[in-house]
Amino acid sequence: MRSIGRALETLWNASRPLTAVGLGMLAVLAASLAGLALDPRTVGGAPAWLKPAKFAASTAIYSLTLAWLITYLPGRPRLTRLVGWGTALIMVLEVGLIDLQAARGVASHFNVGTPLDMVIFSFMGTAIVAAFLLGLALTIALFRQPFADPALGWAIRIGMAITLAGAGMGGMMTRPTTAQMAAARATHTMPIAGAHTVGAPDGGPGLPGTGWSREHGDLRVPHFIGLHAVQILPLSAFLLGRIISGARRRRAVLVAAASYLSLFVILLAQALAGEALVAPGGMTQTALAIWAAAASVGLAISLAPFHGRATRRLPPVATMIRG
Repeated sequence: MRSIGRALETLWNASRPLTAVGLGMLAVLAASLAGLALDPRTVGGAPAWLKPAKFAASTAIYSLTLAWLITYLPGRPRLTRLVGWGTALIMVLEVGLIDLQAARGVASHFNVGTPLDMVIFSFMGTAIVAAFLLGLALTIALFRQPFADPALGWAIRIGMAITLAGAGMGGMMTRPTTAQMAAARATHTMPIAGAHTVGAPDGGPGLPGTGWSREHGDLRVPHFIGLHAVQILPLSAFLLGRIISGARRRRAVLVAAASYLSLFVILLAQALAGEALVAPGGMTQTALAIWAAAASVGLAISLAPFHGRATRRLPPVATMIRG
């Protein structure tokens, strides 16, 4: 408990708004879980309060993570203050609108069926773009910032870059599908614009807890993997620090980062191909097998002690002549 208290104090001193939002979202998560238990309504085939619960958990993790990253930028108070307050405000508004739509019993994402729903969805999209730009500014600062621990520094930098790539996939989901465009031409209305399912309408059978499609491609899978790179890669650096150090640890972190990015790309290609996570096609299975083998070999090589080739010291010229 003392360690948790000290960690929270450090985060609070780094960014009060982000820490407050991170802790506050835990309460929102509890309320959303209560909604799951008490409210039987569904939205788009999923429990009405499932999305609010997932976004509350994700927002709590992201807010506290950003507060932690800010501790590594002590020389940039203006930037970190802007990122902290801006991101905190955006996250509160985003989750608040998602909860509002859940309470109304309607979809929060891709819903443009009424003027009010269109305004809400447009505002959410604009807010997320702003949050992305704030994250980008923080990432650029992290790449310019020297780290006392180079391995951790690279884990943080690359992790945040992949996280931004994962966040940017939200824009891919907001484009109207071919079926939606065809229906709009026929009916002159478009109640839904965008989807996360590839190859079928949203709302089909999903995996427990996540709702990811069990039958078709789902862009939420790579979206999720990308978003959490900024937690997974630094965690891998910490764990590697328990067994190795120095150049070997730095090499291992870079291998882990390359492997994580490769997995993100494979899962994105799988989703775009219309394949469910639990039913990969032949090419995806081959790609995953190659990825697993390459990651294992790369990690083994990076963990092995590196001994430079010994160079035989040549005798001085004078000694050679006398000899």
